[in-house]
Amino acid sequence: MDRKLFDMHLFNEDLWPLVFKFALDAVVVFILIRLIYYPVHRKKENLFTYFIFNVLIFFLCILMNNVKLSMGFGFGLFAIFSVIRYRTEQIEVKDMTYLFAVITLAVLNALASKSVSLAELLFTNLVILVLVFLLERVWLTRHEGMRLLVYERVDLIKPENKEQLYADLEQRLGFRPIRVEVGRIDLLRDTAELRVFFHDEGKGHGSFAAMKRDRGD
Repeated sequence: MDRKLFDMHLFNEDLWPLVFKFALDAVVVFILIRLIYYPVHRKKENLFTYFIFNVLIFFLCILMNNVKLSMGFGFGLFAIFSVIRYRTEQIEVKDMTYLFAVITLAVLNALASKSVSLAELLFTNLVILVLVFLLERVWLTRHEGMRLLVYERVDLIKPENKEQLYADLEQRLGFRPIRVEVGRIDLLRDTAELRVFFHDEGKGHGSFAAMKRDRGD
């Protein structure tokens, strides 16, 4: 017997496919973010964003796919989003790639229709996980980090003093730079902003965005 409450069905057979899709999506995203991303990058603040983004978009796609929206409501919804502004800090390219990955997984798993077989859905999720794992942990084992410094020895930023600059930075920072980019130069204070790139072995040297937070920018 079909029972309703407030003109809504109490139970629908589509619940079990929804539970399965969500369970599959949750397992895949957990492997991607907690077991592949976090052990390498160690950014706890991104875990919350990735998981919540995935869950919200998953259920948004599920409900939007099941409900026929009127044209006026659709335009109104886009109008609301168009006036919302988000102030975000600078995000690294790889972090943005992971964000796009969790969004893609949510959309793929949520909108998989009856025309898509279970084998195809599992294969798609598996390919994404394996590819990310191989790129992150096998093929690109050495990760590049960066620090933003205010450097007072402007005489060493000349191209002919490259080796002396690298040796001085290694003595001060405790690691050998792989390359150095010169930013803004303050001739009044005899200082220069340097972007020092190094091989990040997961010891928490920090990123450009983290260094900007430390400086209060």
